[in-house]
Amino acid sequence: MLRIEGGKAIVTGGTRGIGLAITRALLDLGASVMICSRKSEDVESAVAALEGSHGKRVFGARCDLRIYEEVRALFAESEERLGGLDILINNAGVPSRSYVEQMSVDEWRQTIETNLSGVFYCCHEAIPLMKGRGGGYIINIGSLAGKNTFPGAAAYCASKFGLLGFSESLMQEVRYDHIRVSCVMPGSVGTGFGGRDEEASSWKLKAEDVAEVVVNLLGMDARALPSAVELRPSEPKK
Repeated sequence: MLRIEGGKAIVTGGTRGIGLAITRALLDLGASVMICSRKSEDVESAVAALEGSHGKRVFGARCDLRIYEEVRALFAESEERLGGLDILINNAGVPSRSYVEQMSVDEWRQTIETNLSGVFYCCHEAIPLMKGRGGGYIINIGSLAGKNTFPGAAAYCASKFGLLGFSESLMQEVRYDHIRVSCVMPGSVGTGFGGRDEEASSWKLKAEDVAEVVVNLLGMDARALPSAVELRPSEPKK
C-alpha cells in the first residue's frame, strides 16, 4: 500500500474541478501537493485557499503542459519544494466540441497536446523520480469518451482513446519498477467542464466522487492493480 500521509504528489490542473477535489483529498490525508495551471492567478488563488486549511503542504506553479520545457521546469521545482515524488495525477485537460469539418487546426492541436502529449511529458519526467524512491503511483484521469464516441467530439475522443492506450502500455512498462499506473474514466461530472450549463445536473457525478476513487486506488495493497476504472452516474438523465 502506498502511504499517502507524508507522500509527495503532483496534480496537474489542480486549481479547480476534479483536480482541486483530488488535491483536497490528498492534503486531508497528509500528503504534500504541487498543483499547476496555465494561469498564474488561478494557481495563486487556489494555493492561498488551500493553505488556509492545510498549512504549508501545498505549492503551485504556472505550467503549460503542451510545452515540454515548462513541464521539465515544473518537475524540477516540485523536486526542490517537495523533496521527491510518489504520486502523479494527470488530470489537466481541455474539451473540444467541434465537428471535424469546422474544427480549426489549432483546436485539434491544443486538444491532443494537452490531453495526451502533456501526460507523456509528465510521465517522462516522473518515472525516474519514482524509481529513485523505490516506486510510486501514476493515475491518469481519462473519460468514458475514451471508450465511447459521439459526434462533435472527434478530437476529444481521440485524445482520451489515446490516453487509455498510453496508460495500459505504460502500466506494463513500469510495473516491475514498483510503479503502478491506472486510468480513471469518469462519465458526466458536474464541474462545468467545457462551459456546459450545470442546471438540472443533480444526476451527474461530483468531483469528489472521482477524488474518492483516486484515494481508494492509492490505498490498495500493492499486490492489486485496477489498471482501468470506469465511473458513471448511477441514474443518468434519460
